[in-house]
Amino acid sequence: MKKMNKKGFTLVEIMIVVAIIGLLAAIGIPSFSKARATSQTKACINNLRIISSAKDQCAIENDNTVAEADVLTYIKGGALPDCPAGGTYTMNGLDTDPSCSESANGHTL
Repeated sequence: MKKMNKKGFTLVEIMIVVAIIGLLAAIGIPSFSKARATSQTKACINNLRIISSAKDQCAIENDNTVAEADVLTYIKGGALPDCPAGGTYTMNGLDTDPSCSESANGHTL
């Protein structure tokens, strides 16, 4: 009698592996999305702090007068940073914190 060699996987085994991978993906993807949004918010707040510090330094050196072009010289690269969530920054006046167009999503100082 010939013995049959069993090589490879059965359809049921492959279906179980695919189901487990799908379950792990269903658990992991929402966590990844939340972590990404939190990271973007924190990076944006840090950018707002950089802009605020540049405004303060400019005001100290220029007798409390602040022009946007002057403030940009106090920011590395000479330009406003980019919001990681795609928002835009507004410098505002000296007595007001800078703002982001994504402020509804927690992007505020």
